[in-house]
Amino acid sequence: MRNLNPEKAEGLSPELQRALEPLLACIASLSEQIRQYNERIETLAQQTYPQSALLKQIKGVGTLIALTYMLTLEDPHRFGKSRDVGCYLGLQPGRRNSGQSEPQMHISKEGDPYLRTLLVQGAQHILGPFGVDCDLRRWGLKLAERGGKSGKKRAIIATARKLAVLLHHLWVSGEAYEPLHNRSRVPLPMAA
Repeated sequence: MRNLNPEKAEGLSPELQRALEPLLACIASLSEQIRQYNERIETLAQQTYPQSALLKQIKGVGTLIALTYMLTLEDPHRFGKSRDVGCYLGLQPGRRNSGQSEPQMHISKEGDPYLRTLLVQGAQHILGPFGVDCDLRRWGLKLAERGGKSGKKRAIIATARKLAVLLHHLWVSGEAYEPLHNRSRVPLPMAA
């Protein structure tokens, strides 16, 4: 039902088409409102926060993630190191030392939950079927392979943490993002 549009509705029986007319009108209205809000957010980003373009260089980071990131952190220079951002956002796993064992705990979930959710969604896109080839994707997929039964989940969270660090680095440095920066350092697996 979520993919129902007027073109698909034409293939339905006339009775069902009449019954769905109010629903299709509601879907069209909501789609138009979403389009308008997206345009407003894009305009806000371009006019008021032009630095968001630095963050949007990464495929999987859109205007909403970039703006939320910038507005949540407020000042990129408040962190001494980019790695501190992962902890600030609650994406760092806890540790418990008990004798010989050091089990990895769940992430702390400190910080802004909305930004953390958006970063996880960005990481899911990067590691998903539509993610483009980049160092971050390669690192996350490699981590997922060796992770056991919950490897994919851990890889997504770790990729979100690494994404937060990368976004901070780009924001502070103003550098152009190189998706395959480590290409010359890490040999690609040979195809058989």
